[in-house]
Amino acid sequence: METKLLGGCAEDIAKAAELIKNGYVVGIPTETVYGLGADALNEQAVRAVFAAKDRPADNPLIVHIADFSDAEKYASYIPELARKLAEKFCPGPLTMIFPKKDIIPSVTSGGLDTVGIRVPSHEVMHRIIVESGCPIAAPSANLSGLPSPTCAEHVMDDMQGRIAAVLDGGSSEFGVESTVICFENEDTVRILRPGAVTREMLLEICGEVNIDPAVLKELENGETAASPGMKYIHYSPKANVVVVEGNTENFREFISRNNGENVYSLIYGSEEMDSDCKYMAYGETAEEQAHLLFQRLRELDEAEAKTVYVRPPSKEGIGLAVYNRLIRAAGFEVIRV
Repeated sequence: METKLLGGCAEDIAKAAELIKNGYVVGIPTETVYGLGADALNEQAVRAVFAAKDRPADNPLIVHIADFSDAEKYASYIPELARKLAEKFCPGPLTMIFPKKDIIPSVTSGGLDTVGIRVPSHEVMHRIIVESGCPIAAPSANLSGLPSPTCAEHVMDDMQGRIAAVLDGGSSEFGVESTVICFENEDTVRILRPGAVTREMLLEICGEVNIDPAVLKELENGETAASPGMKYIHYSPKANVVVVEGNTENFREFISRNNGENVYSLIYGSEEMDSDCKYMAYGETAEEQAHLLFQRLRELDEAEAKTVYVRPPSKEGIGLAVYNRLIRAAGFEVIRV
């Protein structure tokens, strides 16, 4: 099919909403990354999302709604702690997992008896949900395994001919996907996928916040992925990505020893490398790194990099989300120098 590029005007937003309402898939902006939007209750439309992404069917999708009060239509139980979190973080980059009602098709939930629900804060995304009248299933709008898209151009690169349209809503604010949590008891949550809503922020509301082991390591064979971004290699460019942990001096020495024609480094914004080493910077703070990470990974493909050695961020705050994306992009290949 021909993939139309739409702008952010009212007329184009209405077109995107109408396409989704009629069962088509549309690339749409959110404050996290761009998503592939489809009616979450339409099995055929959801299957078209999986087909467009080449996404494994056991990788669940997140359902986006206009207001948290709508969660009761799709979740069979919502704990009181979730309502407190919603007051603080909704709309925003927080996905909460609940037992699902039968109205949510099994294909949408990846065969699980739970559903992830989020209220996006992006104005265009919100208007599309309202005007379509649909809860919208929207995984990241990239081919499965590639870096997530943070602008409409990235979506067109991956999805040309695979979906009906892409709506250009500008650059994504956060640059990494939403934080995903589940509830362990009335006062405790578990982070399944870190994002812009950090553990430190959640502790302002929750008595305890645990980090799922799968955030920092690969799932064991046979383990079920309760959240997107847990089970498969994600966010990876065509180049071989290697995370290199160590101080600046040791990192530079390592790169000098392993330099080559198609070898690049991804470094902090304030760092410098030897003149014969090719590199890109992806920000000084964790927030900047989150915003720029996927863009830089795509730019490294454009530069025809074959190997990319990456300086990882701190695992504190949103740095944990950046580190989580990096080790998955690297297929968990980490070198300590």
